[in-house]
Amino acid sequence: KECFYLAFEEEIHETIVHEKLFHRGDKVAIGASGGKDSTVLIHVLKALNERYDYGIELFLLSVDEGIKGYRDDSLETVSRNEQQYEIPLKVVSYKDLYGYTMDEIVAQIGLKNNCTFCGVFRRQALDRGAVLLEANKIVTGHNADDIAETVFLNVLRGDFPRLTRCTNSITGEGGPLPRCKPFKYTYEKEIVMYAFHKKLDYFATECIYSPQAYRGVAREFIKDVELVEPVCILNTIISGDEMKLGNELKPLQVQGECTKCGYITSQKVCKACKLLEGLNLRRASGRM
Repeated sequence: KECFYLAFEEEIHETIVHEKLFHRGDKVAIGASGGKDSTVLIHVLKALNERYDYGIELFLLSVDEGIKGYRDDSLETVSRNEQQYEIPLKVVSYKDLYGYTMDEIVAQIGLKNNCTFCGVFRRQALDRGAVLLEANKIVTGHNADDIAETVFLNVLRGDFPRLTRCTNSITGEGGPLPRCKPFKYTYEKEIVMYAFHKKLDYFATECIYSPQAYRGVAREFIKDVELVEPVCILNTIISGDEMKLGNELKPLQVQGECTKCGYITSQKVCKACKLLEGLNLRRASGRM
């Protein structure tokens, strides 16, 4: 076990150093959901920061989507993590930021596109929470399996600009809040083993709305391919790293500010405000 722990942690340290994820003095907000990935991320980052003297300041940042029977329970786990690791915690909620909980949104729109709403709102909520913490970087527990799934999702959607950058270990480098993925080369099964044998305190229940998620299609496909080709996940990530946009394709749009909320966006009005506008119209018309 001890050999596995050390190899696991050193692999992540190598990713951090090689990809230059942190610099001394960084204030780093860890996206903490209470699940296995974020809990292991908290545990390992704290250990590596002390072992190798990264000189970074860590914070826990959680988003309360407002899903009864799921997020309220997982936030209790995050609260325990705050005490266990002695890292300050900040919680931001959809209700406070947008005026809706996910339960209320699903009651309006059903289960067809609920993950779209949640993904857009969560990304913005993490950024807003990080600003409140005065953090200059966000780290998430996205692992190799997650990144490989994202590659295939972008292929299925024909989203080639995102396809060329979705495997990056750092995204948004030119903006005020870069996002880092220390688990880029770490398999989900390794994270599960580490959490289990270390007896870490984490929340294991899946989101009650996630069975309808489109991501599940890519996940099942990758698992089937992995049975035949065990290295397909890492090969997918390597392929993503090697992809470049051709000169004939349209360059990435310039980032600006949303005219309604001031959030960073490449459009006049950000996606979150557009989604909120639709929800408010449905509410005003009494459609449920």
